[in-house]
Amino acid sequence: MAQRDLYIDRLRSVVTALVILHHTAITYGAIGGWFWHEIDPSGAPSSQLLILFCTTNQAYFMGFFFLLAGYFTPASLERKGYARFISDRFLRLGVPLLAFGLILGPLTAAIVNFAEGDGFWSAIFWLWRHKQFINGPLWFAQALLIFSLAYGAWRAVAGSPLSPSQRTPRPVPPRRWWLLSALGVGAAALAIRQFVPTGVNVLGLQLGYFATYIFLYAAGIAAWRYDWLRQLNWKNARAGVIALLVAWPLMPVGSAVAHALNGPGKSNFSGGFSWTAILYALWEPFVAWGLIAAWLLAFRAHMNQPSALWAWLNRRAYAVYIIHPPVLVGISLLLHGWAAPALVKFGAVGLLACTATWLLADPLVRLPGVRSVV
Repeated sequence: MAQRDLYIDRLRSVVTALVILHHTAITYGAIGGWFWHEIDPSGAPSSQLLILFCTTNQAYFMGFFFLLAGYFTPASLERKGYARFISDRFLRLGVPLLAFGLILGPLTAAIVNFAEGDGFWSAIFWLWRHKQFINGPLWFAQALLIFSLAYGAWRAVAGSPLSPSQRTPRPVPPRRWWLLSALGVGAAALAIRQFVPTGVNVLGLQLGYFATYIFLYAAGIAAWRYDWLRQLNWKNARAGVIALLVAWPLMPVGSAVAHALNGPGKSNFSGGFSWTAILYALWEPFVAWGLIAAWLLAFRAHMNQPSALWAWLNRRAYAVYIIHPPVLVGISLLLHGWAAPALVKFGAVGLLACTATWLLADPLVRLPGVRSVV
């Protein structure tokens, strides 16, 4: 079992690096919420490429995190019991969330404030005085804590009794399940976005994306219970991968058509019943299922051998996720005066941010107390 799970740890490290690159892309011209925008989104080719990169990431990478988290949840609950499981979730998720909201989030905002010619400490004190809680990328910890508590409550009230982590293997769902579930999740996302469009936060959470997150967290739980990841093969995943190959080009084509018909930036993809909103809601799960399956199968086949370097990267990935905003923002501001094309700066700053954040995370995971959290 431990040998088989090496590739999952590596996937988490790779997706963590993608999160850093995603936020770097927003810095240099993609659409999205972030602390610092050096280049605003536009119709420039570099901006359009970065927007497509971020749109593709958004379709699956945070959902991938939820699927992997769900995969390890049943065994954790059954091994630890309810009380220890809940206390562990508050320690591993709640403490980083509070640390970011009270310290790292204000620190990152203050770095930007200072770079723009305003005060550093005044920004921090203003945020504290006005009780502004910045969850930043730790919205994921906030949501996962809610999901974990909900799963624990469901198991206590209506689920199966806790047992010594026993599985009941079942075949991987057939191809029609992949397609129907993508349609169902897309329809659910479209329904949610009638009330909460993408880009709108409710208690720090973008609920417009949560149809995918909830489904994939539940799918991860089922994947552990029925041993689906071990059984997954390219034949099982063929429908999802074919759907990915068919669906992925539809978004850049649809975006180009919408821009031609309505003008740049004037089409609504985030909510309502416009054809663009319907396209976006249905496009995401079809892309997500195929990409997630492809990542899992490729890494299980080729990235499942012991490696000291990967072990070092994996152990620090969660700390990297937590601390990357001030590091990335600091590096991008230091290089603000560098006159280089947007894509060049994206690549250079993204690489520097990934390297620096992993190096800074190294002493953190060695600190007594901190290492038990991250």
